[in-house]
Amino acid sequence: MDFIEVAMKLVSKYSLPFNKQAVELFVEHLIYDLIFDQPNKQFDLKALQTQFETFLYKIVLEDKAKEIQNLFFAALPAIKDELEDLIYTFYKQDPASKSEIEIVFSYPGFYAIAVHRLAHVLYRLQTPILPRFFSEFAHKQTGIDIHPGATIGKNFYIDHGTGIVIGETTKIGDNVKIYQGVTLGAFYVAKNLADQKRHPTIEDNVTIYAGATILGGTTVIGANSVIGGNVWITQSIAPNSVVYQNADPIVKQKTNNYPDDFVI
Repeated sequence: MDFIEVAMKLVSKYSLPFNKQAVELFVEHLIYDLIFDQPNKQFDLKALQTQFETFLYKIVLEDKAKEIQNLFFAALPAIKDELEDLIYTFYKQDPASKSEIEIVFSYPGFYAIAVHRLAHVLYRLQTPILPRFFSEFAHKQTGIDIHPGATIGKNFYIDHGTGIVIGETTKIGDNVKIYQGVTLGAFYVAKNLADQKRHPTIEDNVTIYAGATILGGTTVIGANSVIGGNVWITQSIAPNSVVYQNADPIVKQKTNNYPDDFVI
């Protein structure tokens, strides 16, 4: 059996119940047209609800679909209020930011958090497929991978963001700031751990700098701590701690035969 035959069998076996691009467009309209009340929006609230129904009816029973739809749209005003506060958090934290509209439309960290808020509501409502579709769309757009199951507090600030990974059972408190390349992950992957807490807890007011890796479901980073770049943490850190690498860089003078480019 050649590659094309295998691919066609997989497409047939795992065909989607709805169009993936339609879900992605729904997310975009939900954020920009509804939550941020953009002018010239193409969908009103009723149209968005109707479209959402078409997704739900293909993956859950009708009664469950109506329950999810009602609870999901009921959660949107609180999400809207929180995101409006978050815009100010981003503006205050980043000296390079010039305006609120710049943050809403061009900051990947803000966008990833906005989509996560939507995906997390669906995750808690035990909605199949859609929460991960939401989060993977944000991942594709921003390079930030936040599992919809992660519990994240208020004023969560992501600077730059590319390469951030936040696992399903991660718990993050309020006023936490993380930089690009941070991993909040598990010690190892095993299917029998699916119902256990596998990812760390980050308490309030913690800053985690670029490239840090924090692993394990029992690992707790205490409140008001600062985690330096490129550290590897697999055990709990007490509150008010500063953690950093203690390796000094080596500085040499170049010689005439020293290569300008290294082959790796």
